[in-house]
Amino acid sequence: MAHAIHGYPGSCKNIHGHSYELHVTVTRNATYKNAIPGTGLLIDFKDIKKIVCNTIIEKFDHKVVLSQAYLQANGSFSNNENLVSWQMEPTAENMLLFIKQQLEEALPAGIRLLYLKLFETKDSYAEWLPANTFAPY
Repeated sequence: MAHAIHGYPGSCKNIHGHSYELHVTVTRNATYKNAIPGTGLLIDFKDIKKIVCNTIIEKFDHKVVLSQAYLQANGSFSNNENLVSWQMEPTAENMLLFIKQQLEEALPAGIRLLYLKLFETKDSYAEWLPANTFAPY
């Protein structure tokens, strides 16, 4: 995915791309003492992967995400076929809030998000914890 941060004082103000890596941690709204009954799974990994692919990856893969402010200042990009326009700036933090909202709507009943971590590079990432707590690095 490519993006640009409108108003940023450095090189991130220009369109540039990343190979993002998303870590998703979920939990179940239940308590278990010694073992998880039945199959022993809270939710199958393949089900989480399918939800993440359908809800997030397909929306961003090979896309350019730009804010409306960026597009107003750089109108020539408005007609790109792979453009995704956002009201907010497509920072890792804003992307995590979007991802959180989308996944919460897509997860099955009883499963909730516990933690999200989005890498822009191998050592630059943002984390989301419950109650909109962020820890960007």
